[in-house]
Amino acid sequence: MRRLAAFVRRRVGEGADGGSSAIEFVVLTPVMFFMIFGAVQFALYSFAEQVAKAAAQAGARTARAEADADPDGWRAKAEDKAHEYIEQLGPGMFTARPDVTTARPAAFTVRVEVVGNVPSILPGMDLTVEAASEGPVERFVPDGE
Repeated sequence: MRRLAAFVRRRVGEGADGGSSAIEFVVLTPVMFFMIFGAVQFALYSFAEQVAKAAAQAGARTARAEADADPDGWRAKAEDKAHEYIEQLGPGMFTARPDVTTARPAAFTVRVEVVGNVPSILPGMDLTVEAASEGPVERFVPDGE
């Protein structure tokens, strides 16, 4: 009877959790991969957002400087400057060429908006970044106005 009790204790008591670490590994590995891919996706989105902001600001600077001197061509110059910034700072950061739009929300104000789609490494995610920059047109104003 002692032999049977010792055998049962060895089999059930001490070695009862044999193989549990393999099961834990199988269960936790997808969670770990999801967390890693989520961190990478967040980094891609954050960088694309910064690129879009910088492009919008560069386009707005050009628009502010050119809108009064070149009323017909400032839009193309501002859009070209924004696209140039996107190509310099983040080539391949967007799934397609981002949309850059210019506007004059007020008489002496210009606005540049950049909208683009960020590549997704997580299935089912559609991420879009939007950035805008707006400011007054740089112009000469004589005394008394």
